[in-house]
Formats: sequence, C-alpha cells, structure tokens
Amino acid sequence: MTMTGRLPAAIVLVLAIAFAVSPALTPGFGGYDPTQFPLMVAQPAILPAGYAFAIWGLIYLWLILHGLFGLLQRPDDTTWGATRPALSGSLALGAIWLAVAVRSPVMASVLIAVMLLLALVALFKAPARPDRWLLLAPLAIYAGWLTAATGVSIGVLLSGYGWLPDTAAAILMLGIVLVMAVLVQLRLQRAPEYGLTVIWAAVAIIVANGQSNLTVSVIAAAAILILALAALKVTTRGQ
Repeated sequence: MTMTGRLPAAIVLVLAIAFAVSPALTPGFGGYDPTQFPLMVAQPAILPAGYAFAIWGLIYLWLILHGLFGLLQRPDDTTWGATRPALSGSLALGAIWLAVAVRSPVMASVLIAVMLLLALVALFKAPARPDRWLLLAPLAIYAGWLTAATGVSIGVLLSGYGWLPDTAAAILMLGIVLVMAVLVQLRLQRAPEYGLTVIWAAVAIIVANGQSNLTVSVIAAAAILILALAALKVTTRGQ
C-alpha cells in the first residue's frame, strides 16, 4: 500500500510532532516505576544507563525533518508514500506510549512491540537512495532504538513479575535482540545506522552493569562485536 499526496505526508509530520511533544505531557517519566511490579527490582540488568535515552532527542528531530521534507518536497513520491502507512501507525502509537506506560507496563510492552513491527515495515520499504539522510536514515535509527527498547521493556517485565531472575531475563532479551538485529541488518542490506543504534543501547547496558553484573556486561560486549561485524558487512557491500 502506498500513500501519496499532501494529506498522508501531512499526517506523518503531525504525528512526528505529536510523538516529539508527548514527553512534555508526561513529565517526570524515567522508566517503569518498580512499584508497578510484584517484585521490586530497583535497577534491572537489561536497563541501559540513563544517558542512552538522550538518543530520543535525535530521533524526534530527525523524524520531524523527515516529515517536513516529505510534505514540502516529496508529497507525491511513491517511494516516500510506500513508507507512510506503517510509519504513521508507529508514530501514532508512540504519541500515546508514555501515557500508557505510566499506567500499565504490560500494555506499554505490547504497544512498543507493535511500534517496532510497523517501523520495520516502513524501513524495509525505504530505499538507500535517493534522499538517504531524510528517508532511510531516520527510519533506521528509529527502528534500531525500538528494537533495543522492546527488549528492555520485555526484560523488565520478566524480572518484575518474577517470571525469570533479573540476570536471566537480561541474558534472554540480549540474545533475542541480538538475533533479531543481526537478521534485520543482514536482510536489509543497507542502513548500518540500524545496527549502530542497537549497539548504542548495548554499550549503555555495559555502562549500567559494569563489574557489578559481569555476566550481562560480557554478553552485551559480545553482542556489540557481532552487531558491529554485521553493520560493517552491510557498509562494505554498499560501497
């Protein structure tokens, strides 16, 4: 399905702006509150260091630029139009995600997983050229961060509800995120920004755990190496 024309392009821009301003409507949100879970895990091992979440600022800005350029310069471009249905759905869910997260981590985890799937659909429809830096790149970092964030969200649920010990939950989700990210990166055959964004999250997990949970840190480091090789392979093929 392809959505071309000014209305679909305008919808993407409006939703990108709504997504970007949503944190201002939910002040003070710093992740799931441990008291929302039967077991209080103050610092889940899967949770990246706080600085990593600053990447949302880059994602918000880049998606707004993407929407603005698409509306002004590419409203009737079928290449851009092909990404709009799935991207619009993902952004719409993103605009309400924080409001849901403060009430129900379970529902928030479901929503972020759907956001990820829709973002990946949009990403796979985006070609490397033309308009790489305003079409493919913002979708790649958005999907990459959602890949990591989905793993984090589910990992926190697993430990918070006592379904797995905290370290085991982190190891499981690191493995799942790694497999998914490598498959997406190699299947995509472009946009190493996707893998690099997942690496950004994995580095922050190492920073958060350090030597206090060496098992998780070592596994995250191994994931970084494997993802870096996958991204390098894609970059080399694209030259």
